[in-house]
Amino acid sequence: MVSTIPAGTMPSATESWAEQRPGWDRRIVSLFAVVAFLVAVFGWMAFAMVTAAREQSPSSDEPVYVGAAVVQVERHSLAYNFEHPPLAKLIVGLVLADNDIHAPANPDGNQWVLGRSVIYGQGYGAERVLFLARLPIIVLAMLFGLVVFHFGRDLGGFWGGVVALTLYAFTPDVLAHGSLVGLDLPVAGFLLTTVWLLWRARLRPYVYLPLAGVALGAAIATKMNALAAVPLVVIWWAGWLVERRRGRWWTAILGGMAGAIGVVAVAVGVVWLCYYAVDPALRWNPIFVKGLSDPLVAMLPFPRPFLDGMNYQLSLESRDFSGFLLGEWYSGHRWYYLPAALLIKEPLGLLGLGLAAVFSRRGWVVLVPAVVLLGAAMTGTRDWGVRYAIVVPILFAVAAAGLFRRKPPEAPTRKEKPTTARPARNEAPTNAEPAELDTPAGKEALVQARRGALVKVRAVLISVIVLSVVVSTVRAFPYYLPYSNEAFGGPAKTYLRLTDSNVDWGQDLGRLGERLRRDYPGEPVWLVYRGSGDPGYYGITARDPMKVPPGEVRGLLVVPARFLPDAKPELRALIDTSTPVGDVGHSILIYRR
Repeated sequence: MVSTIPAGTMPSATESWAEQRPGWDRRIVSLFAVVAFLVAVFGWMAFAMVTAAREQSPSSDEPVYVGAAVVQVERHSLAYNFEHPPLAKLIVGLVLADNDIHAPANPDGNQWVLGRSVIYGQGYGAERVLFLARLPIIVLAMLFGLVVFHFGRDLGGFWGGVVALTLYAFTPDVLAHGSLVGLDLPVAGFLLTTVWLLWRARLRPYVYLPLAGVALGAAIATKMNALAAVPLVVIWWAGWLVERRRGRWWTAILGGMAGAIGVVAVAVGVVWLCYYAVDPALRWNPIFVKGLSDPLVAMLPFPRPFLDGMNYQLSLESRDFSGFLLGEWYSGHRWYYLPAALLIKEPLGLLGLGLAAVFSRRGWVVLVPAVVLLGAAMTGTRDWGVRYAIVVPILFAVAAAGLFRRKPPEAPTRKEKPTTARPARNEAPTNAEPAELDTPAGKEALVQARRGALVKVRAVLISVIVLSVVVSTVRAFPYYLPYSNEAFGGPAKTYLRLTDSNVDWGQDLGRLGERLRRDYPGEPVWLVYRGSGDPGYYGITARDPMKVPPGEVRGLLVVPARFLPDAKPELRALIDTSTPVGDVGHSILIYRR
């Protein structure tokens, strides 16, 4: 049977499908462009973080988290690493358990020994254990990238989302900590999600406020310092009052207060659920923190293990630690440490665009939370790295989207007789005569043309700055942990100004083994090392130069950068009488004697 097609339903030779279906071709092209962009950016993130995850040996804290993760899932115990909530470790532990990574039969009571046993002592292969443990953090980092894109699009339209996601994907600290087992990147991502959902809740509170509570609870269940985000809920409440100021003031106050209380209540519930997910019986021995108790902490509505862990953290904050900043080794804490470290460690373009968002009303939506969270982090006494404020560069990336103006949605297209209309905003007139410029309409058209030109110049300038961030980050591949921007000499000079997790966190021990086998086979090696890795596992046969007279130290002297700021006189004398011959990953220096 042959069907007949009514006349006029098929496009003629002079009428395309695009003319019959207005906007279809443009929507398809736009969708393809968005998908291609997301694939390219997330492909880059996956490539960069997977490469780093496969090449890096365990950082200082990773064994603790890996060991605790395995015990949490396998034995439902909160005893190990109780000073941090369990959510991120629970996620890591589920992946390890699914791949048959188990804890020792009789685990040591020391969490550091337990972690090294899981990584090195069970026969699973350190590289395999570490990669599997790092994989969920990589996935989380990429999922948070979607939040960045949508948040940026909410603030600045499509191009705002593009800029925000590009800056995020090429932020070295995101790539560095997104490829390690840690808590800093996950808690930053959950805090970012909380801010985004609170922003959306101003229009649809019944939908987004509960979700904001879930995100805030996930952040607190990952790391306790996320409690600093609770004031953001109060700020949201103040914003609610401003939004509703035209209505009844008492209705606005009650509604805003109810929303804020609801968010906090949901967050508390999420924390309890995470602890119950590890151990439904919440078995806990408070002997771990005997003698440590803060009355204010006891008033918080969280599980006892959480409160004891918080007491332990507060006890650490009361101690005096050492720090290193801009070439100065000091004892104690510098209140300006984190702002100064961020100035050194973040790409110049990212800092510039983030600060430029001050002049954008929508940029303040993100900058206010950044200031609140940075201020809270600055009260800490451990000057060990920008990881404590890694949420700040992430929020700066989103704030840059506020430099774009979100365009209102276009009206549906209709086939009607063309009419003469004034030029749209940011669009130059096409046929204005010189005489017409003296009329009010002509002057308005000229103003709009100038504004359009300024918008184009601004777009080009932002594009160039974003490109500079991309180039700077790609040049540092794959050594992102010791990254510093060009104003401070780049990654090769970071150890002169910062230390610890800013530069050398023990991540290059495996790379050192490869370098010694390739470039210095058979030469005597003297290694100064104190970390979580096992040099012997990576084929490093070395002696300790601090245990023999200086005259016996001949050959290669290998010194991790973390030992340089406060080097003992004996080590300093050995370095001063040696010749530098290279470095490994900008975190380990090699000398010849």
